[in-house]
Amino acid sequence: MGAEAERTDQVAEEWAGVAPDAAQRLVGAAVEAFAERGYHATTTRDIAGRAGMSPAALYIHYKTKEELLYRISVTGHERALKIMSAAAEAEGTAADRLCRAVRAFASWHAERHTTARIIQYELKALGEEHYAEIADLRRRTDRLLREIIQDGTDAGEFSVRDVPGTTLAVLSLCVDVARWFTADGKRTPDQVGELYADLVLGMVGARRP
Repeated sequence: MGAEAERTDQVAEEWAGVAPDAAQRLVGAAVEAFAERGYHATTTRDIAGRAGMSPAALYIHYKTKEELLYRISVTGHERALKIMSAAAEAEGTAADRLCRAVRAFASWHAERHTTARIIQYELKALGEEHYAEIADLRRRTDRLLREIIQDGTDAGEFSVRDVPGTTLAVLSLCVDVARWFTADGKRTPDQVGELYADLVLGMVGARRP
């Protein structure tokens, strides 16, 4: 498979929920452009060109550049919430669930590091209404992780004096993966997830299940 075909398949997989195909290509092109040039320096012409479309064709699917950023952000944050929900609702001890949550959350930020960098560090470029929606998704994700840590603390599995502060530290640790991870680095996304799960269990004073 050629590099271009492989990239196309990766875009299709990551943005499978975005339809039609033209809209999906535009989102993939926007991710590339925002990652390379930053949101504010990117123009709609840049994005359309990368997608092999005219600027006029872009506006059929997205009215503004901000709407594209919102689509990228909401898809990424919904994925993060899904990861945390699956861990919070799973059977097992709090340590089991925390390990599962951190492993999945950190590895996603590694595997999708380009997208993750955009949704984490271009957040303030969103309009007020879109920002409020993303902020709510972030609060819900935070709450689920906080409940896992609180459950472990209440059960005596964890030794945590500040549950909200520890929750923030764990989330920050996982999110930061997107900043430094590269595909040609020494660790795979799964290995990053395993490492971070061990680190976080140490943070809360628990043994790995």
